[in-house]
Amino acid sequence: MTFELLRRYRFEAAHWLPAVPDAHRCSRMHGHTYGVEVRLRGAEHPDTGWVVDFADIDAACEPAIAELDHRLLNDIPGLENPTSEGVACWLWGRIAPALPGLHSVTVAENEDSMCTYWGPEQ
Repeated sequence: MTFELLRRYRFEAAHWLPAVPDAHRCSRMHGHTYGVEVRLRGAEHPDTGWVVDFADIDAACEPAIAELDHRLLNDIPGLENPTSEGVACWLWGRIAPALPGLHSVTVAENEDSMCTYWGPEQ
């Protein structure tokens, strides 16, 4: 059997999008309460009865979230153009090495606008 685990995180950050036209509202600095969903897929371990301990997910994700929290995202190396797509990819790169079975990372700027990254193409 395959299971999917979901862990949610939040952080506050400001950004602007340098690649949009000057007249676009996102060309000006603004902030979001970002939501992040990390999903892992895998089989139940016969000894523990779980796919992975949620504490292990936190150990991989919380340091990356802390790098973003209450920051200007444009100042973070690799996020000079901090779109939702860019943030999702950046997070994947930080957490994937510690999370075998990582399936997707979703970044939401608000409850209506989100982006899901499923990792590099094979």
